[in-house]
Amino acid sequence: MVKFISLFCAICAALSLSRNSFANAPYPLDYFALREVVMDARLSPDGKRLAILTIPSKEGDPIVEVYKTDNMSAKPFRLNADPMEVRNIYWATNDNIVMRLRQKVRDKIEGFNRGVFEYKLASVDLKTKKFKEYDQIGASISHLLPEKPKKVIYSFTPGEFENNRLSEPFRPTAYYELDLKTGRKRLILRGKISLGQVEFDGKGNPWLGRGFDIANGEYVWYFRRPGETDWKELYRLSENSYENFSVVGFDVGNPHLFFVVANNGHDKEGLWEFDSSSKKFTELIYRRNDVDVRGIRSHSNSWTSYDEVVAVSYATDKLHYEYFNAEEAAIYKQLEQLVPNAYRTSILSRTKDSQSLVVYNTGPRDPGSYYLLHKGKFSKVGSEQPLLEADKLADLKYIKFKARDGRDLAAYVTVPNGKPPFPAIVLPHGGPFVPQLVVYDEWAQMLANNGYMVVQPQYRGSFNYGIDFHKASFINGSEAGYKMQDDKDDSALELVKRGWADKGRLAMYGWSYGGYAALVAASRTPQIYQCSIAGAAVADMTMQVNYYRSRLRGVQKERQLKYRLGAVNPIDETAKVNIPLLMIHGSVDQRVPVDHAKKYRKAIADQGKDFKYVELDGADHFYGTLNYDHQKLLYESIISFLKNDCGPGGL
Repeated sequence: MVKFISLFCAICAALSLSRNSFANAPYPLDYFALREVVMDARLSPDGKRLAILTIPSKEGDPIVEVYKTDNMSAKPFRLNADPMEVRNIYWATNDNIVMRLRQKVRDKIEGFNRGVFEYKLASVDLKTKKFKEYDQIGASISHLLPEKPKKVIYSFTPGEFENNRLSEPFRPTAYYELDLKTGRKRLILRGKISLGQVEFDGKGNPWLGRGFDIANGEYVWYFRRPGETDWKELYRLSENSYENFSVVGFDVGNPHLFFVVANNGHDKEGLWEFDSSSKKFTELIYRRNDVDVRGIRSHSNSWTSYDEVVAVSYATDKLHYEYFNAEEAAIYKQLEQLVPNAYRTSILSRTKDSQSLVVYNTGPRDPGSYYLLHKGKFSKVGSEQPLLEADKLADLKYIKFKARDGRDLAAYVTVPNGKPPFPAIVLPHGGPFVPQLVVYDEWAQMLANNGYMVVQPQYRGSFNYGIDFHKASFINGSEAGYKMQDDKDDSALELVKRGWADKGRLAMYGWSYGGYAALVAASRTPQIYQCSIAGAAVADMTMQVNYYRSRLRGVQKERQLKYRLGAVNPIDETAKVNIPLLMIHGSVDQRVPVDHAKKYRKAIADQGKDFKYVELDGADHFYGTLNYDHQKLLYESIISFLKNDCGPGGL
């Protein structure tokens, strides 16, 4: 390892990437609308080839390019999957690449959470140049089986369980070993509700299982040792508990000791040692008072050290790691010194001999960049958005402040280049019950590039800040539209208080739950905003919960019903709308069907209110379904509305 680390030191002085000078004019919105030019980059196990997933034209689909690492300037082997679209790539052997493909198979959604795309697997043999598709719809790679050449483990959720009421980590799943050459598959395990999902160790042995005990309403974890066929019960957690228990790995030196992210009676989640023999928590490894433990980092060499946990992570201003492995810590420290604008740096792939690797970095001033270390040379492979220069992007601040009722809050602030005070936009995350870590946010950066300060508040209800902070959004009655909305307004007023934002030039833009918040903002009194932009907005809380009400149980039932049914409901508030409003919705949105927009538009039109509507034809709810034309229309609509229709004089 000493030899490997020294490679970085030898090239530190040689690495120098130029920074272009800043110009005041914002980028054309087309630049932000482009899909990722480079989506992924992976090394073959022997390091002789580099596979890149790239989109060569603004309206094109992803293709795979394979280069010889000793001659990167030579013409690569190219492959597309037309009419399907390559979404993920993996090296199974030195000559075989496995891909996950996506294809649009229908023009309309088939109901809630049943979109227009289907997925399947394929592979290419680089020796024969033969492309092979596998027929299992919905399949995902679960394990690459480094000790079994040309074989992988794939998984899928059988049709009868697709809309099962269980949370995703416990949904019954089938696992098969697939021979990439012959296409033959061998059933490893077909999940059932009592033991629905499994994880595999580095050798491909099932070692961890999860299931649900219907009779007792408990989630159950199981384990088994290598060579055993019987599962042993590890832990039970009531479906009515707000605590978390998640096995994230095991100690490779003492395999009976598991690493678990759990509350274990505390408000914040920590990383614990759990003895599978005694079935008890034995040691608290790491916990914080301000935020939950986020998870772990695994060893960067997945071919030789698949099972090794090297660090624990937590998220505040950025994602931080506390390392257990000094060599891995040293490698990442040196990478962060090498990579321009290093912020969130990770090793995507590494050869079996550990001497070559692909590094990925992203951050406020880096939309995403890929680097190759090979034979002592560190070079840039490509960027997700090569037209966006670091000097013209914006910095990110993490602030803490008090809500009007005294609760501690945090927010991410994207700061435009220039001098404050700026016009400001509140950009609440969706969910609402998700953790948010802002790294490079395209929407925030696009707005900042056009002169707007953007604040992304971590309002009550957000995960990452403990059980009490989460439950405060609904446990004593819904705070949706009430204190959750106050938190968003208070984040804007905090910017004004600090002299960063202009009090008379505030707006809100959100998507999904954020779109709901934007609708609520449009009808609030007293009003602090000049206008509001609601994307994919939940306009009728009752209609939304009715899509899945019958599948709710336990904590999810209490959380969703209390939060949704006691909320301020935008469809009932149209008479109170008092600022200009822009609504945007995808025509095939499966998570928040476009019926929400249709219903709200009729109601607000009946009130004679000022609003505009833009529909993204063929767009689903999720960012990955938005193509170049969708994003161009989205961004042009937002900026035009802010400048021309947002209150008196525009924003």
